[in-house]
Amino acid sequence: MAAPTDLELAIAVGTVFESLGLRYLIGGSLASSLHGVPRSSNDADLLAELPWAHVDEFVRRLEADFYIDGDMIRDSIRRGISFNLIHYGSSFKVDVFVLTDDAFGQAEMQRRQLHDTGRGAAHFATAEDMVLQKLRWYRAGGESSERQWLDVLGILKVKASRLDLDYARPWADRIGVRDLLDRALAEALGPL
Repeated sequence: MAAPTDLELAIAVGTVFESLGLRYLIGGSLASSLHGVPRSSNDADLLAELPWAHVDEFVRRLEADFYIDGDMIRDSIRRGISFNLIHYGSSFKVDVFVLTDDAFGQAEMQRRQLHDTGRGAAHFATAEDMVLQKLRWYRAGGESSERQWLDVLGILKVKASRLDLDYARPWADRIGVRDLLDRALAEALGPL
């Protein structure tokens, strides 16, 4: 039997959230590849709800296939930070960002979209939210990650006129990346 793909592993984790009645979305390079130019990745990023009361069941459902630590997850929930799971068969890492009351994270979750990937259906961040999130990571990393910047340009080039800039521009202002959004739009699409 073939090893599961990175996308299949992300979907498997998402399916566990869904089975517990919890919202999740796949972001990061898997979502930017869906919306833009495909590329390989070393991990998967998910944004998910995970109340304290669901941790033990979440661990129970994944522990046969993933290294997973309930105490680490509880600490992540308490601190509002990410935790990771590592797939035993492939060493592929799934980073789970715990949904907090952050307004942008809440908006991302409200706008998530269900996509049939050909390997299963899953909820993904929208193209606009991926552009904003990648610009946020680009800025946080000192604007030095060529990979983040190229992901943004790839999404902008592929989605072009289908992007909801009336949504993206105000959020870019709120999260402090409007200058980067304007620069990326000009580089990817020319003057608008």
